[in-house]
Amino acid sequence: MSGHAGWVELGRIGAPFGLAGWVHVTPYTDPPEALLQYRDWRLRSASGAEMQVVVAEARAHGARLVARLTNVEDRDAAAKLAGAVIEVEREALPALRARQFYRADLLGLEVHNTEGRVLGTVAYFVDAPAGTVMVVQERQGEGPRGGAVREHWVLADPTHLLQVDLTAGRVRVDWPAELD
Repeated sequence: MSGHAGWVELGRIGAPFGLAGWVHVTPYTDPPEALLQYRDWRLRSASGAEMQVVVAEARAHGARLVARLTNVEDRDAAAKLAGAVIEVEREALPALRARQFYRADLLGLEVHNTEGRVLGTVAYFVDAPAGTVMVVQERQGEGPRGGAVREHWVLADPTHLLQVDLTAGRVRVDWPAELD
């Protein structure tokens, strides 16, 4: 979940909803409906292809949203968008308060626990029933492919996410290395 310079990832397109080009949307905003404040989205597929869209209509649908995007006229067109990330221009976003960060700004930061152990770097986030999880990947060993990768799944809440230093590129967490 990254943002490209000037853009911040705020959600993901899911499966089609109905036959008229609507899509399910998983927002990363709190509350979920806050994503609807932004009508101009850039969609980026896993291959890196980008597409500018405008939200024509949208509404809450359970814990997620559903949206109809301009120029997406039917279920087949909607299906082609599944899995694309939703990015919004950073300058369109509100200023953050203290101890608030965009996920995109944490990606790639080195994660240390309270014992001083380096757990790895922030690779991506998962929205789980218990809350948002920050997935930290640690390369173990060396080899032609860089060795094995160990993942630490750290709850990204104030109890566990103690300090973020964007300048130093570090995150300090209250999470034991051997919990996983």
